[in-house]
Amino acid sequence: MNKKQIIVADDEKDIVELVSFNLEQEGYSVLKARNGRKALELIKVKKPDLVILDLMMPEMNGMEVCRVIRGNADTAEIPIIMLTAKSDPLDKILGFEIGADDYITKPFHVREMIARARSVLRRSERKPDTDQRELLFFAGLQVDLRSYRVTLDGKPVELSSREFKLLHFFIAHPGRVYSREQLLDRIWGDESFVEPRTVDVHISRLRNEIEPDKENPRYILTVRGIGYKFTDG
Repeated sequence: MNKKQIIVADDEKDIVELVSFNLEQEGYSVLKARNGRKALELIKVKKPDLVILDLMMPEMNGMEVCRVIRGNADTAEIPIIMLTAKSDPLDKILGFEIGADDYITKPFHVREMIARARSVLRRSERKPDTDQRELLFFAGLQVDLRSYRVTLDGKPVELSSREFKLLHFFIAHPGRVYSREQLLDRIWGDESFVEPRTVDVHISRLRNEIEPDKENPRYILTVRGIGYKFTDG
């Protein structure tokens, strides 16, 4: 059985060595990077199972690297744990907004890091219960799971990684109503620091991109007192 491969990227040598050593003790294969550009090079070539990414690194910071990973169809599904000395909640929100799967603040206990890594890897292995077709269509809207492209009436639509996952989930389950809590569980998993209001924010942004009239949505409908659904009409 092949070992899971993890890339650890941090400009602090001691942290890289500590995290790498303990991951290797757990049976993982580890590659190391000391700056964002090197991390991105490794990620594009190796396609690891997980990236542990420091926020503040030279050449390219963690946010920039995360955006590039999520914007490339070949790497968009690679799980990312953001590692940072910053504890500002806004930094956590921004990290999740651009596609981080988890967020750990320094200083941290190494066993916590191992547990988080194991949890994120386990989530990434789950097969979603959504439709597995590579192309999904509905009334002028097309979601291409091979290239991570969305088009509306033939015109490209730019979505973040999270918005894409949300749209994919909705269009694969037309007519079914989901509460905010259910959507958090299906799209965000067991990530920390995610509130139900996050769902409203992402749906509002998604509507901005795909709805001709956001005030009278055609695709993603609000079911008052319950949650949201993708139209079956």
